[in-house]
Amino acid sequence: MIDLYTAPTPNGWKVSVALEELGLPYTAHAVNLAKQEQKEPWFLKVNPNGRIPAIVDRDEGDLAVFESGAIMIHVAEKTGRLLPTARGPRARVLSWLMFQMGGIGPMMGQANVFFRYFPEKIQPAIDRYQNESRRLFEVLDRRLAENDWLGDEYSIADIANWCWVRTHKWSGVSIDGLAHLSGWLQRMAERPACQRGVKVPFEIPNLGEDAKGAEEMKKTAQSILQR
Repeated sequence: MIDLYTAPTPNGWKVSVALEELGLPYTAHAVNLAKQEQKEPWFLKVNPNGRIPAIVDRDEGDLAVFESGAIMIHVAEKTGRLLPTARGPRARVLSWLMFQMGGIGPMMGQANVFFRYFPEKIQPAIDRYQNESRRLFEVLDRRLAENDWLGDEYSIADIANWCWVRTHKWSGVSIDGLAHLSGWLQRMAERPACQRGVKVPFEIPNLGEDAKGAEEMKKTAQSILQR
């Protein structure tokens, strides 16, 4: 059994979708970011960096694992699925996983901050992060023109990137003209495990479409930034 400490964010969804795809039994524990629960001593024992998601793998002697990419690798290796063992295919999956962790996630995250949350509109910062996110989307699109999936087959790399790219409207980044990326987004969205995983620990409104939900999320995020 795995205890998953998470919140409804792209990084949190990465792990819950992976767990759903792998069929591993887990219990989700919602961490209230607005109340800074991730900074409380009990949580810092699980993740010293005070960020979600984190897991405690009870099958492995209460092993705590943090950082979403590390958790995904751990659970994939635990089951022998979604991460190839052959060196070439494995390297390709890990390359695209790190692409998300080092590029897509940070750039879209900063786009969110300056486009949605920051009280002052700093247009050069907004342009910088939106433009870089779009450039990264184009990199994904070129790869997906060659293959249906980012690795040789469906893998944790697809899950990691999808959980972020699916929120592109919230970041103010267009996917117009990126037909291969759009097709991949649809294929991912049709997977039952993906549909279940993005409802963990609870379902939130589609922030790109739901105006009321978007405003509530914006207020929550602004309150956190001001602390």
